[in-house]
Amino acid sequence: IVLVIAADDGVMPQTIEAINHAKAADVPIVVAVNKIDKPGATPDRVRQELTEYGIIPEEWGGQNMFVDISAKKRLHIDDLLETILLQADVLELKANPNAPASGFVIEANLDKGRGPVATMLINRGTLHPGDVVVAGTSYGKVRALIDPRGSHVDAAKPADPVEILGLNSVPTAGDEFRVFEDERDARRLAEERALRARLAKQEARSHMSLDDLFSRIEEVKDTPQKVSLDDLFNQIQSGNVKELNIVVKADVQGSIEALRDAFSKMDQSEVKINIIHAAVGGITETDVTLAAASDAIIIGFNVRPTGKTREVAEREKVDIRLYRVIYQAIEDINAARVGLLSPDIVEKDTGIAEVRDTFKVPKAGTIAGCYITEGELSRDDQVRIVRDGTVIYEGNIGSLRRFKDDVKTVARGYECGIGIEGYQDLKVGDTIEGFRTVEVERTE
Repeated sequence: IVLVIAADDGVMPQTIEAINHAKAADVPIVVAVNKIDKPGATPDRVRQELTEYGIIPEEWGGQNMFVDISAKKRLHIDDLLETILLQADVLELKANPNAPASGFVIEANLDKGRGPVATMLINRGTLHPGDVVVAGTSYGKVRALIDPRGSHVDAAKPADPVEILGLNSVPTAGDEFRVFEDERDARRLAEERALRARLAKQEARSHMSLDDLFSRIEEVKDTPQKVSLDDLFNQIQSGNVKELNIVVKADVQGSIEALRDAFSKMDQSEVKINIIHAAVGGITETDVTLAAASDAIIIGFNVRPTGKTREVAEREKVDIRLYRVIYQAIEDINAARVGLLSPDIVEKDTGIAEVRDTFKVPKAGTIAGCYITEGELSRDDQVRIVRDGTVIYEGNIGSLRRFKDDVKTVARGYECGIGIEGYQDLKVGDTIEGFRTVEVERTE
């Protein structure tokens, strides 16, 4: 494990969590103390703090190698690589490159243009385009191998991370994959696994008796309104809510697994947390319908509602919560359970623009020819760029023009040209969502 710690921040909660994971896996830890170029950097303080968790530097008589680095200034990166290689030699890490490839799915997502995309780490053997692969309940023939630089490669050897295209569905992060000689055998195994997973879900549902079902129906009838995070504590106190159903949508599979793991570790005594559906992609009307039918809230991580989803959610009174940081989602759920949810600062949507054309302007860069579909966009709004339901950039408007004139606002039904500060990769079909952060006083 390479444990990266900022020299100006020191040990943080996620650092302790990473240390515990490494110790549970019984693997050695190399510590990279980063940001040593910053004025407030104190690498020795980091070393001192880590001794409290059993991570002791070699120079202090311990067994852990420490390297002080600066990723920004590229200081001592070679020393870190040499330290990793030295540790690998000590552990005698070896793999047979001539065997059929196997390894693990690190991440997976659904790309609109390329289909299911899985990032895999080769553990043994060599993977080639044309190989038949099974990963969990997914299978397919590898159409392309793409390295971390975005280049197509002809082979991936042990320890190589690659994106693969050609699977029939999005696998789960952590799934083990292996190569099969016969595509029919691969398909049969994947379908058997998928069938077993479906049967297990059906069996779990079938455990509810008729008495339980009627009780659940009565609970829903007696509940005065849909569940939302804002009033969750009040409904728990009044006995209307004994469990919180959640629909999770995220940009990648790994985020879903992280949220699922975090919710499972929460205290379930006051209210049981159930993830009734989790999938990769933007929030759709189907998700809202499911949430409405099951009294669930929707949590979106790095994704946005698509189409008329917001209107349906407002009509059905379904609470949609959108996050960019996993810890914020976890903290909000936890706080809502004990009645301490305090959203002092919230986002207020201002307008939505659809990118219908793009063109290059000297000195200004890429300008998007847009049509305002909802609300009103202002020059001082913050914006997020949404592509296929996934947030790909968040920043500020650099320019807002109508024909050749700079304007302060553009209302619904009008066309305009929009330039985004620090972002040039705008494409036709992108959505530009404007918002402002405002302080809200809670009345509850």
